[in-house]
Amino acid sequence: MNKTGTEKSLLRAALGRHILLLISGAVILLHLLTRRSYAFNRWLSTFFVRPVHRALSRVSALAPFSVAEALIGLAAVGLLVYITLSTIRLIRRPEKGRQVYIMLLTLSSFGFAVYAGFCLLWGVYYYGDDFAARSGLRNEPVSVQELQTVTAYFASLCNEYAEAVPRDEAGCCATDRAAVLVKSQELYTQTARRYPCLSAPAVRAKGVFFSRIMSYTDFTGFFFPFTAEANVNMDFPPALFAATVAHELAHQRGVAKEQEANFCAVLASLDYGDPDYCYSACLLAYTHLGNALHDADYEAWRAIYDTLSEPVLRDFAQSRAYWQQFETPVQSVSNVLYESFLYSYDQNLGLRSYGACVDLLVNYYDEIASGLS
Repeated sequence: MNKTGTEKSLLRAALGRHILLLISGAVILLHLLTRRSYAFNRWLSTFFVRPVHRALSRVSALAPFSVAEALIGLAAVGLLVYITLSTIRLIRRPEKGRQVYIMLLTLSSFGFAVYAGFCLLWGVYYYGDDFAARSGLRNEPVSVQELQTVTAYFASLCNEYAEAVPRDEAGCCATDRAAVLVKSQELYTQTARRYPCLSAPAVRAKGVFFSRIMSYTDFTGFFFPFTAEANVNMDFPPALFAATVAHELAHQRGVAKEQEANFCAVLASLDYGDPDYCYSACLLAYTHLGNALHDADYEAWRAIYDTLSEPVLRDFAQSRAYWQQFETPVQSVSNVLYESFLYSYDQNLGLRSYGACVDLLVNYYDEIASGLS
């Protein structure tokens, strides 16, 4: 190909990338400018994002593997191959300025397109109705006494359900992860009848093949808005596995905030009544309630902690031991990046958002817990 033909080819390639970059930039800018428009984001969430996610979840459910993981892997490999080949071309060809421009344009247009899609298919949730507003549930400040009552309630449930789940020779929870995934498609059926805002196609959560890598980055699961799949780490100890599945399925139902997804995980699991889900959800609830009570009233926390049974304590110890092996700079960087992401969407509690489900739990379960005390 002669020089003129090469230039025309590069221009054609650059044109497509410029258009993609401009469209993506426009979508991102529109999202940033309309973040404070509650009505617009509520409309967009209800009439665009939710229907798109319902359709995507039905399609992705046809694949027995995580389509999200496959796409992420292909994108990573594709980018690596592209950068490698582009670097080789830069070494071999004299017109390096144009080649560098095309490479940077390609990478930036791809990055902007992904972020624009993320803003459109997930970011709008943070600025429309949250679950508390859509469900009508109370999410008010709570007293220390109420916190103590509900913490004691979930501690007793942990002890009760700890006897109902399978255990290995070491006495640790041995929940069958595959069975939990199979049951996940019906997990929210009963809860969605009471709270229609949680309605969604009955599809399963999916296990991630490269779960060990997720552990190194301190992730137990993620929701992928481009395929509407709930993806879970298959490597960490099984005691909290079912609660993680329930948490990611809450995201699939449009519950964006982490604290609300945790609450929905507990609510749906207890509604479902399966021992694996109930035990895991009670451990999750007790963890957040106990952490809050520890800071508010140490003596009250200690008295409740001392009531936990040996099986429960073994499961907590196994979980701590597992995650301690991943306390590396990689995990620290991952946490910083994710906390920055939460802040960028005005989730000002950062990673502490995971513990902010306490108010919802206490408001919802205080009457039940008080009636039993």
